[in-house]
Amino acid sequence: MNLAFIPSPSTGVIHLGPIPLRGYAFCIIIGVFVAVWYGNKRWVARGGSAGTVADIAVWAVPFGLVGGRLYHVITDYELYFSSGRDWVDAFKIWEGGLGIWGAVALGAVGAWIGCRRRGIPLPAWADTLAPGLAFAQAIGRWGNWFNQELYGKPTDLPWALKISEGTDRVAGTYHPTFLYESLWCVGVGLLVIWADRRFTLGHGRAFALYVASYCVGRAWIEHMRVDYAHHILGLRLNDWTALIMFLLAVTYLVVSSKLRPGREETVEPATVGAAAVDAAEDAQGGETRDADGEDTDGHAGPDAHDEAAGTAEPDGVKAEAQAEKG
Repeated sequence: MNLAFIPSPSTGVIHLGPIPLRGYAFCIIIGVFVAVWYGNKRWVARGGSAGTVADIAVWAVPFGLVGGRLYHVITDYELYFSSGRDWVDAFKIWEGGLGIWGAVALGAVGAWIGCRRRGIPLPAWADTLAPGLAFAQAIGRWGNWFNQELYGKPTDLPWALKISEGTDRVAGTYHPTFLYESLWCVGVGLLVIWADRRFTLGHGRAFALYVASYCVGRAWIEHMRVDYAHHILGLRLNDWTALIMFLLAVTYLVVSSKLRPGREETVEPATVGAAAVDAAEDAQGGETRDADGEDTDGHAGPDAHDEAAGTAEPDGVKAEAQAEKG
């Protein structure tokens, strides 16, 4: 008998009158907010304008949600299009089912569109957002806890997750893989922050580090899960995806560091132009004296003071001249 375990919520939705409030959706929304908020802080610290990250996220987030859902539906099509299933369920995103691989891929397309509209390099924006994305994933994984899904193999460990009887699940205590991945993502975010400060990562390398380090954790966590998945040569499909993405990310890190070392000096052209205008105005403000040597506020300028000082005679000279006249 397992006396210690993590309880699952009795329901993943609370009804506020006719309005359903779903825990899964709240976790996604909070995660997006944290990613944009922290990304904005990092963007401003690199010389960008406040609000730019949010403006681009308006493009990236919807694309990411669509991409995440498409990846899930395509790779688990039998859940929606096999005999006895209702294909309309493929659109019920609130019931769970977002593939991070599709979310990142199509989200990058949306971010690219937003960056082009603002004249901003996509790699710089991705670097800025990378740790925030990891923290967003850490929060979003708790949506699986609300839905009692994506747990691991049976276990009697003190931190086992208790699952109740339901559709496509058997009551028992299982490895809380959602918690493992949430903690791993927090570590990934902290790793990217440290590496970015220590090695001054630029040109997309912070984002590549995020992808590579996440894939390492996803591989062993995926291996623990017991939910249905397609297998290729004995490995789950997501394990193969993680392996391929890891190799691509590491390759990009190595090649990019050789071709484009260092970090971008500017991340947002608009802020550079504004700084140049401010500098020009400051320079013009220093040239306020008119041609007669007077300042624009009516006071005598340096030339007038010098002239006055040059014509003034010391008191000793005046006294000597009066003595000679006497």
